[in-house]
Amino acid sequence: MFKRKNHLPPKATYKEVWSKGDAITKCSFFIMGLNALKHGQWAKGLSLLLSEIVFFAWICLTGFSSIKALSNLGLIKKKQVIYDASQGVYVTKQPDSSVLILLFGLLALMVVIGFIWLYIVNLKSVRKNYVLERDHEHILTNKEELANLFDERLHTTLMTIPVLGIFLFTILPTVFMISMAFTNYDRQHSIGFSWTGFKAFGNVLSGDLAGTFFPVLGWTLIWAVAATATTFFFGVLLALLIESKGIKHKGFWRTIFVLVWAVPQFVSLLMMAQFLDYQGAFNAILMNLHLISSPIHFIDNQAAPWVARITVIFVNMWIGIPVSMLVSTAIIQNLPQDQVEAAKIDGANAIQIFKSITFPQILFVMAPSLIQQFIGNINNFNVIYLLTGGAPMNNNYNGAGSTDLLVTWLYNLTFGQEQRYNASAVLGILIFILSATVSLIAYRRTNAFKEG
Repeated sequence: MFKRKNHLPPKATYKEVWSKGDAITKCSFFIMGLNALKHGQWAKGLSLLLSEIVFFAWICLTGFSSIKALSNLGLIKKKQVIYDASQGVYVTKQPDSSVLILLFGLLALMVVIGFIWLYIVNLKSVRKNYVLERDHEHILTNKEELANLFDERLHTTLMTIPVLGIFLFTILPTVFMISMAFTNYDRQHSIGFSWTGFKAFGNVLSGDLAGTFFPVLGWTLIWAVAATATTFFFGVLLALLIESKGIKHKGFWRTIFVLVWAVPQFVSLLMMAQFLDYQGAFNAILMNLHLISSPIHFIDNQAAPWVARITVIFVNMWIGIPVSMLVSTAIIQNLPQDQVEAAKIDGANAIQIFKSITFPQILFVMAPSLIQQFIGNINNFNVIYLLTGGAPMNNNYNGAGSTDLLVTWLYNLTFGQEQRYNASAVLGILIFILSATVSLIAYRRTNAFKEG
């Protein structure tokens, strides 16, 4: 007869556990770890019990006040001079630090969520032990529980520290940034600020920043499409050219182009910025060849917006084509040659073979990578900031230039003169929504997803 394993006991409702369990089982609904201690599971029981004691001590001392302070982010918003009757003197009170109040309040909420998770773990442990005891089956001892952590549950044990790190250094900062979007945190309210609801969203989407947001959003999408398409298309062509039968020393040519990618990006961009400067080498070469009579403004504040935008797209091609070339080369080398040979026998030329066989298979493999590159280009801070710095400046924009993307405009709003942190947080949220939406829609339409 089949015997149930101890780690997979039959289910029982918590109502049954409460109504039919003994006194210690019922107390375990309020005092965590008692049921585990009853069955000799000392490590689990003491850990749960100490966690509950520490949590309630913390919630009484500082936790509750930290969560309560989230409602107003501090009572004192500006420096105040008040008369202290007890001392008979005027006392200066500094404003409450709303940033710290918000940070510690959110951290307190995460601790509460963590305790709720521990409580659920405790309830599941109580139910499991109750069922095993009810069915007269073996209940794991303390030694077996500890051995389980390094055997069947090793993955859970190893994931504890990484998950904790994700909560502290990824989720907490993200929630903190999102919270900033619902405040009036800016240069005028840098220490004490308050909740303002969706006012910052209104400023970006329909207020004083709307005249900048929508044009910059349009250019960001144009840039992302152009940067992704050009690097992909010319990277594939370059890979096909190097893989042609008539090309010798293929490894040498690949190495030459890989060097462009291997050099740190900021070095290449700063070099190109000097090369394309009004008094740079490129203008000097064009003038020496008598192709132009005077220097051209490519990327400075006197450049025409369309010239600067085309320039950054071309410079990005210089940096991005080698990456697409390497990926395409690997795909081309593994293409089924029987299909190519059959197409040649049927009279197909090189363009027809590329259009019907080579390109579709490259696109099939690289579609997820192209989506990743597209999202990366939406957030491509380096190319714009290091090459043009957003130039040329646009008098119709608020804190942005004609080549600024949403992400570089966000940087300008944060570290510029206005320091509109709440508007920057709104932009961060909108960029995330845009990236997530495009990624989801595009990926679900790829053949890799449909056939996965």
